[in-house]
Amino acid sequence: MTNPCKSPVILRQRIAKFNFSKLGFDEIVERLQTKFPEYKEIEAGEFTERVQGVLELQQALRNFSASGNNDGVDVDNEISPASKKLEKKKKKRKRMKVKDSSSGSSANENVTEEEEGLTSEDATHDRKVVPVVDLMKHTLRASQAGANSGLKIENMEIEVETKSKKTTQMMGLSNAKRGKLRGDSKGVVGDVESDQVVKDGPKFKDIGGIEGILDELINDILFPLCHPELPMYLGVKPLSGILLHGPPGCGKTKLAHAIANEAGIPFYKISATEVVSGVSGASEENIRDLFSKANKTSPSIIFIDEIDAIASKRENLQREMEKRIVTQLLTCMDESYEVPGTTDADSGSTTSGKKPGYVLVIGATNRPDAVDPALRRPGRFDREIALGVPDENARTEILSVLSRNLRLEMGCNFDLAKIAKATPGFVGADLSALVNKAGNLAMKRIVDSRKPDNEVTDGDWWRQPWEAKDMEGLSISMGDFEDAVKMIQPSSRREGFSAIPNVTWEDVGGLDLLRKEFDRYIISRIKHPEDFEEFGIDLEQGFLLYGPPGCGKTLIAKAIANESGANFIYIKGPELLNKYVGEGELAVRTIFSRARTCSPCILFFDEVDALTTRRGKDGGWVVERLLTQLLIELDGGDKRRGVFVIGATNRPEVMDEAIKRPGRLGKHMYVPLPGPRERGLILKAIARNKPISEDVDLVAIVQEEAYENLSGADLAAVINLAAMIALEEKWMADEGSSEMKKPMINKTHFDRAVAEIAPSVSDKQRRYYEKLQGV
Repeated sequence: MTNPCKSPVILRQRIAKFNFSKLGFDEIVERLQTKFPEYKEIEAGEFTERVQGVLELQQALRNFSASGNNDGVDVDNEISPASKKLEKKKKKRKRMKVKDSSSGSSANENVTEEEEGLTSEDATHDRKVVPVVDLMKHTLRASQAGANSGLKIENMEIEVETKSKKTTQMMGLSNAKRGKLRGDSKGVVGDVESDQVVKDGPKFKDIGGIEGILDELINDILFPLCHPELPMYLGVKPLSGILLHGPPGCGKTKLAHAIANEAGIPFYKISATEVVSGVSGASEENIRDLFSKANKTSPSIIFIDEIDAIASKRENLQREMEKRIVTQLLTCMDESYEVPGTTDADSGSTTSGKKPGYVLVIGATNRPDAVDPALRRPGRFDREIALGVPDENARTEILSVLSRNLRLEMGCNFDLAKIAKATPGFVGADLSALVNKAGNLAMKRIVDSRKPDNEVTDGDWWRQPWEAKDMEGLSISMGDFEDAVKMIQPSSRREGFSAIPNVTWEDVGGLDLLRKEFDRYIISRIKHPEDFEEFGIDLEQGFLLYGPPGCGKTLIAKAIANESGANFIYIKGPELLNKYVGEGELAVRTIFSRARTCSPCILFFDEVDALTTRRGKDGGWVVERLLTQLLIELDGGDKRRGVFVIGATNRPEVMDEAIKRPGRLGKHMYVPLPGPRERGLILKAIARNKPISEDVDLVAIVQEEAYENLSGADLAAVINLAAMIALEEKWMADEGSSEMKKPMINKTHFDRAVAEIAPSVSDKQRRYYEKLQGV
């Protein structure tokens, strides 16, 4: 490849392209060194001689073209004596440069055939022989270049956009600060109209639910960008970087685009993986080039998406290349903002007089803890903004922004607050999908209403055009949104969450006292949180259900989750135990983190005694660490607002006392064996969908002595066994007779079934649990 510092062809092209030839000689030299820093590496005297030779050659060519001579003429006759004298000096200095400069000129792809013929030998100042020029060919090529110039100018903006897509996206320019955006050394120049770009991109008005963050960004970023004289006058340095972090879909990328559009400055968007290269040193060079382009168009914004991919903690990185990438990013961020400098008059060297301007770096990640700590300090990422899962009020604002352009059904029955209340755990992307799904359901409903009712229909009926009068009155209804809520699964609930059980209090049967308690402590607080906040009520959020096995403790937790409509996480106690050190504690932290993210949420620990046995026993160190982590999550520094924890056990005496105190699982509720009345309600609930004979009185059956001490699970076993006995009798009757009879479960079947089922709780165990209740 030809070194641009040594190529006179590239030097002549740059002088011609930027119209430097119209300036004075000293000003041309200074402009070239300012625009192309590589020329500063050449000695001042040598570079001055090169520029002088190129200018004299251009003047000779212009004189030759103006003479009108059609014959082949030696250009050497038109060159001044000063140029000849310069050539003699260059010939004495280095004769070996002839071979290098000629090969470099032929390798340059940007030089046209005409330019090579004229200047590839002259401009090197190493050959005295000048090629003969065919003036006819020169004239034809000049006219052809003039004809193509219009097409080239029209396609210039497209060329800039195409090349920029490989590395950056230019989101806008300030009309007051920049009229043209100049490219790199390849010479691509294009005009970007800020109005066209900005009006299509997101702005702060298109983002809802983060008013406090937007006000902070206006004061800390947009105001210094629009009025740079104020922080400069006060001597205040603006923010160097912002780190946006939060779960996926919360709007980090959209917020970064909105900042650039509001500021109206160039916006360079790049994915972190685009920086990484397989060649040693190329990754660092990509980062330097990115910041160099941003500095040339400063003030500007660099947005690095998924920054944790290239800026992870260096102590965890295995390859040296990854560590060098992090180090290079640190260095570039330190140099992303410099105040204007002055020229160094004493040194005699020509400088630009201005250091790199203000470049704001915005990083986005959903793993902020994985980012290197050196980046998360003032001077680099000065501010960290957490975009979490929106609460109910924020979801209402987001829905109002998303539905701004929708044709909604007019009327008082359309309630965005109701939709927001039914979508806990939804982030911005989930709400956008919800709105689109509601629109698709409305479209399907409208199309189905137009479908012909007759059985024989034309297969192309849906191709019939819609007229304006047919579309009048069509809108998206509240029912479409309610149906869409049931179909959209939020991204935060796609892992680790259990489906809301299809169990109601009618399925439980009895236990009216427990139902009232849970309605007061959980259901009412989830459905009417504003009333509890108004009175400042902070009730217990941890509950322990204990009692004999089979009495419906798990069924109660499922009924509470269904009644409240909250998110539900079902944890089987022993499943958290892990043979690897630290994995069980990590699982506990993950569960509570998910619950806090998607609050209101109900955590149900079944067989919680497996995780909370008393500490101090031999060989119990695995459970002790898990219990310690559980105690911290229940009543630690992180508040579990909106997270309700329910534990169920039939062995409360083995549990550690620390977890049973108020603030953790402080509300203890005894689930007793059902009495005669409760047994009748349970039996009715279980037999709801079974063919019971009309002469069977379930309430009277459970009053019999055979049903004493039967739990809810025992009653379910009795009725299932009675149904099986009735089915076997039906099979036997069908074999001997062709008459089909409707199968029914009668009193005889119940008596046979209860005789085979023994109570799961003995009298001794019953007295033991009653004693625990008294304690």
